[in-house]
This record gives sequence, structure tokens and C-alpha cells, in this order.
Amino acid sequence: MEYFLTEEQKTIKSLARRIAEERILPVRAELDETEEFPWAIMKDLADADMFRVFVPEEYEGLGGGCLELCLVVEELSRVCSAIATCYAVNALGSFTLIDYGTEEQRRKYLPDIAGGKKLTAFAVTEPTAGSDVSAIKTTAEKVEGGYVLNGTKQFITNGGEAEIYTVIALTDKARGVRGASAILVEKDTPGFSFGKKEKKMGIRASATRELIFRNCFVPEENLIAKPGMGFLLAMKLFDHSRPGIGAQAVGIAQGALEVAVDYTRQRIQFGQPLISLPVVQDILGEMATQVEAARALVYAAARMVDSGAKKVTEESAMAKVFASDVAMKVTTDAVQICGGTGYMRDFPLEKMMRDAKITQIYEGSNQILRNAIAIELRKRKARTE
Repeated sequence: MEYFLTEEQKTIKSLARRIAEERILPVRAELDETEEFPWAIMKDLADADMFRVFVPEEYEGLGGGCLELCLVVEELSRVCSAIATCYAVNALGSFTLIDYGTEEQRRKYLPDIAGGKKLTAFAVTEPTAGSDVSAIKTTAEKVEGGYVLNGTKQFITNGGEAEIYTVIALTDKARGVRGASAILVEKDTPGFSFGKKEKKMGIRASATRELIFRNCFVPEENLIAKPGMGFLLAMKLFDHSRPGIGAQAVGIAQGALEVAVDYTRQRIQFGQPLISLPVVQDILGEMATQVEAARALVYAAARMVDSGAKKVTEESAMAKVFASDVAMKVTTDAVQICGGTGYMRDFPLEKMMRDAKITQIYEGSNQILRNAIAIELRKRKARTE
């Protein structure tokens, strides 16, 4: 379909696709097997100015928005969503700083982020706080000159690899979630360490670790916005970032569709290519329709974010939920019609199927997000009565 992208957006999309095909495709299977963090690919992306896409121009970025980021994430995910995740989380770890950081904070960190010199991460999830973000227990006690962090964050993407972390911690335990704040923590800060690298079903080249804070002092100037705004900032961040998960899911689904079409055109059964069989055509037709519908919804949600709309919770959640469900179904159907070959580890579909699952889970499980959508529907109805 024609999405009326600007020339700059088309250039960004084309460049991301070229990097994916020329640099990522030859190593994706090896990286999935070894679970090695793709530093060489991160350098390629930095050299191509891909990290500048989501950073404002005044901090050495290209000034792109949610849609531009989605275009890059989709193209990278079409070949390897693990590497796309390593890249995309830098935006997740930067958006709160970009939107709410002080001028000094932005000047200090954003140029290095834009140049790909330092990776970022965002840390909110804890052993007892997953979908229920309000249950966080990590504390940041106010002391003279700053804050002392204690606690553990779990399942943090880019954990151990990133240099800059946006951490949500309680600066006022008595107020519960209203006492949570956003604080920047640098990797080499004393008292800040990492747990083991997690062994995951999918996106294996992406690093996932615990963040451990033991009397970790950070200066007061590392606080983003005001004390007590952490939960609100996290919720706003996810509203703006979920189309990116949708884009990841669209990329996975598109990649699986292309592999399935190529295979069924070449595979001969019953004296004819598989793609000539009506049952296979029916599945492929449904796959293609679902992928395009997901792409349309993701792009529309991204454009709504870029429009500056005050409230995008419903639309952002819809894009993530629909696209991730499509990714899971399309990869499953692709494996099915490719039969035994699709099930083999030396064929890309089984990796795509494993990778697709996480898109239904992180940044809000689809079940929780359907609840959020329903809540927004109820609010809208109440406003019209």
C-alpha cells in the first residue's frame, strides 16, 4: 500500500533495509546461536546515522519522530528482530530524557546517544512488578547532594551493554507509586552492578539482565523532571513507544511472509508448486492481508504520536496488540505451510516464530493492554453522556 512517506522517510527506510540485508542477514543465525551482543552491527547503524533518527536536531540528531523510528525498526526486524531490539531500546531509554530532561542533561547525554557512542536502557520492571508497574520497590533515598538507590530491576533490555540507564525508583515510599521518580544512572557508578545474562526463547542476540543497586549514589542533577513524576513519565513513555513494538511485529511478520512465499513457489508437491494449491493460497492471502492491516494501524498510531496528541493510550495499545498477535499468527502459519523445513533451525522461520512471542509480552502484555483499551472506551463513553 502507499503510505505517502516523505522523501526523507523513504531514504531512512531504504537505508535501514540495506543494512539489514547486507550486514545483518549474513550473521543473524550465528548471533542467534551464540547469543552474542551485535556490537559490530550497532557500529554499522551508528555509521549510517540511524541513532540520530530519534534525537532532536539541536542535539546532533535528525529530528525524526515515532514514524521514522518505526520505519527503521520494521526493516531491521524483517531480517532480525533481536538486533532491532538492541537498536530500538536506545530510543526507549532516551525519550524521557528528550521530553523531560533539563537542558544540561540533554547536552551532556544526547550527542553521544545520537552518534551511537553510548547505548541506553530503560528500567522499570522488577521481580514483583511486571504488568503492575505500581508495585515497584526499588528506592532512591534523598541524601545531601543526590540520591542513594537500593533494589533490583529485572529483564532489562540492553542491561550490561548500555552506558546510560533511565531508572524508575521510589523517592518517597510513603506515597507509593506517586512517590516514584525517574533518575539517570551511568554504567560505571559505584554500587551499580548486573546479574547474569538471561537465556531467552527468542531475540537471543539482545542482552537481558538484572540491574542491581546497592547503596548506589547518583547526583541530584540526574533526576529527570520533578520528584514523584516517575510513574506518569513511564506511562507516557509507553504510550509513545508501543507503536515501535508494533513495527517490530510487522517486520517479523513481513519477513516470515516473504520466506513462506519464496519457499512455496519453489517447493513441488503433487506435481505443482505449493503456492498453486488453493489451501496454501488461502493461508498466504490471509497472512498478507493481516500484515498490511497491522502496518496500516502501526503507521497511523505513530503519526498520531507525532501529531502531538495529548492522549494516545488507546491507539498506541491497539497498534501493539494487533500487530503482535498478527506476528505470532503469521509466523505460525508460515512454519505450518513450509512443513518440516519450516521447523528446522537452519531455516529462518523457527527463529521468527520464537522472536514473535515476546512482542505479545513486553511493554505491556496484550491481555493487560486490552484492559487499558476498554478503560479508555469507558472514559470516552462517560464523556459523551
